[in-house]
Amino acid sequence: MTPSRDGRGVLAAWLAYGIWGLFPLYFHALRPSGAVEILAHRIVWTFVLCVVVLLLRHELVALARRLRGRLALGVGIAAHLIGINWFVYVYAVGTGRTSEAALGYFLNPIVTVALGVLVLGERLRVLQWIAVGVGAVAALYLTLAGGGLPWISLVLALSFGGYGLTKKRLGASLPALHSLSAETVFLMPAALGLLWWLTAAGDSTFTVDAPWHPLLLVAAGAITAVPLLLFAEAARRIPLVTIGLIQFITPVLQLVVSVTVLGEHLEPARWVGFAIVWVALAFLTVDSVASARRRRRPADDECESLEPVEPV
Repeated sequence: MTPSRDGRGVLAAWLAYGIWGLFPLYFHALRPSGAVEILAHRIVWTFVLCVVVLLLRHELVALARRLRGRLALGVGIAAHLIGINWFVYVYAVGTGRTSEAALGYFLNPIVTVALGVLVLGERLRVLQWIAVGVGAVAALYLTLAGGGLPWISLVLALSFGGYGLTKKRLGASLPALHSLSAETVFLMPAALGLLWWLTAAGDSTFTVDAPWHPLLLVAAGAITAVPLLLFAEAARRIPLVTIGLIQFITPVLQLVVSVTVLGEHLEPARWVGFAIVWVALAFLTVDSVASARRRRRPADDECESLEPVEPV
């Protein structure tokens, strides 16, 4: 992997996770729409946006021809994992539990790193193993202290970790735009059915506070597609472990937004749980910095060996 390719992947990952970190503000602005309606609109308008772009690039037919067999199966799995993630996240924001969603994304880097080892055979260093262990302790503590399984946090961490793993396994099989387009194809029947059901029941909010609320719902296509395309590019360019180390920017922003803007209150036990997870992330960060320095040294040495020797 060339340094330029690695650098573009890291930048794409940072941009994707930064945008996701500000999502609570957007979903909060979509009230009175509920989680089911928002999910359906996200799928529909993302699909429409992707189809338009593919038509403009004359790539729609080529994608349809490739989407079969094992590739179609992998894309279908990724689609359903991200669909679950979308729904649970929007539900958490809509019910005033953004901090629980943030906790899920704090756990997500640890889950991602663990999946990289267990499934892809990526090797962990000592500090990374410690981080995974501390993360497991945090999940256990939150379960015991909270009197129940923190299901929102765990579902978000596992579903997005599984999504990232699936995207990594697909590798360069599909470009980012093609992959996202194919995922929305698998989710479209359910999305259209949900919108029909909401409209028939008189529960649709699409025409409320026109034109701003409808425009916000339609904007879900671009707001959903941009970070996912960035993430898909990152998943193709850099190791899954590296992706896991960058993910902390999302829950940091989510936690700040939930406490300072949305006014959520966190119990002391939840803060303790966050603190344990932050310890795990500290281990990952230290390891990441040390690893980056080790990778740079051989390159620096090579450059020095190529420098012209001055005449004596």
